[in-house]
Amino acid sequence: MSATVFDKIINKQLPADIVYEDDVVLAFKDINPQAPVHVLVIPKHKCRSFADLDEVNTGAVGQYMHAVAKIAKQLTGDAGYRVVFNVGKDGQQTVDYLHAHILGGKQLSWHPA
Repeated sequence: MSATVFDKIINKQLPADIVYEDDVVLAFKDINPQAPVHVLVIPKHKCRSFADLDEVNTGAVGQYMHAVAKIAKQLTGDAGYRVVFNVGKDGQQTVDYLHAHILGGKQLSWHPA
């Protein structure tokens, strides 16, 4: 897989407004936020897409999902939030690197179509 913008953010070759980092994940503010809270959470071990998680060690997947939940709660409290994984062209995935969108900070509407 070729280097993506997310690889460059992890390697500190591109700036990002980082809100959380540990050994497993990096979370940073989306550059085009769709809600008051809009953060991307990426694993530091590269995976192309949510559709490819079956190729990743289940322990690593669990650590990643646990981190997504922890970050979402830290950023939004108990008010609620949405976690979105865009997959493939029709799903509007624009970067070939697994990433969760955490959206919150307001009452979210539903209009996926």
